Amino acid sequence: MSVAYDIVAQEAASARALSALAPVPRSPIAPAQARLLASVAAFTHHRDTDALDHSLALSLAELAPARAVVLCKRAADGRRLESLVRCAADAQGLFCLHTGAPIADDPALEPVWRCMDQQQSFAETLADEHRLYVPILHEGRALGALQLESDTPLDGAHALAEGFARIYANYITLLNESERDKLTGLYNRRTFERHLQRLFDHPEPARAPHERRAGHAGPDNVWLAIFDIDHFKRINDTYGHIYGDEVILLLAQQMRASFRQADVLFRFGGEEFVVLLAGHDEAEARGALERFRQRVASYLFPQVGHVTVSVGYALAAMGDYPETVIDRADKALYFAKEHGRNRTHGYEELVRRGALAAEPVSTGSIDLF
Repeated sequence: MSVAYDIVAQEAASARALSALAPVPRSPIAPAQARLLASVAAFTHHRDTDALDHSLALSLAELAPARAVVLCKRAADGRRLESLVRCAADAQGLFCLHTGAPIADDPALEPVWRCMDQQQSFAETLADEHRLYVPILHEGRALGALQLESDTPLDGAHALAEGFARIYANYITLLNESERDKLTGLYNRRTFERHLQRLFDHPEPARAPHERRAGHAGPDNVWLAIFDIDHFKRINDTYGHIYGDEVILLLAQQMRASFRQADVLFRFGGEEFVVLLAGHDEAEARGALERFRQRVASYLFPQVGHVTVSVGYALAAMGDYPETVIDRADKALYFAKEHGRNRTHGYEELVRRGALAAEPVSTGSIDLF
């Protein structure tokens, strides 16, 4: 009897398993719903912040519909906007993306600030243009705002824009946690590798090797600078790791205050940091790095007192490999540390005066891949 019961039970279980594998009839989805789901799936697919920003603006512009969508992002200090992404239709009706740094105190951004400060959506009409402002909120804080522009009222786009803003706020928070160093809030090493690879995927116009070595640079040159804290182990040994962490945190604040909004700042690990900065020529890049070095040297760190950094930098030029540029900046950094510390040296400068050999070099103490 028990054997027969077992056989029946097994057959029933098999039947349930087969029915679970059978295709389930699907209810038809309206085209508008399908487009919405596809857009959400597309923009949450991205794993870096820039791609996510672009996808959000494009998705909203297509679905709202709006003539233009602007994503305004607030800086970590809350006192300024750090970036703008604008998606606007061209003469043929095709959407194009534009990114850039907002102009400080731009009166056109006053409604954006009002939207963020009040944490409320609102609409306004200027001449024949209709605009909708929606804050991007997370845990009681405004991360930024969306601005939608149209020739017709945007009443129907209100719920859609607020829904996208909520999804974006949740997702960008997760991305920031994976992209940024937990102590300083600067970008981390993993994000640095992505930024550098993207830089070399879109190189500047070619220049002859002798021009690069001589420091003749175009207006869109990027310089990679590495610096670390001098005698940082001594700080940890003398004052403890809590004060060591405080030095790193305050140094990150000095970095934000020293460099421009367009420069990209990273904590590479431990007491080592990296900056990607644009400059017309080597003198401009060196000047920015020297100002930062002097700023740190004059700053009084609590309990610890004065702290210095050594800086090495190199030009990121077309035809170079990422690890080669890192190695050049690394060699310049160690030249600075071996010749007194608390100084700034560039690889090209050292090659010109014969302090370093110009022949190709292998990857140094920093490994990118």
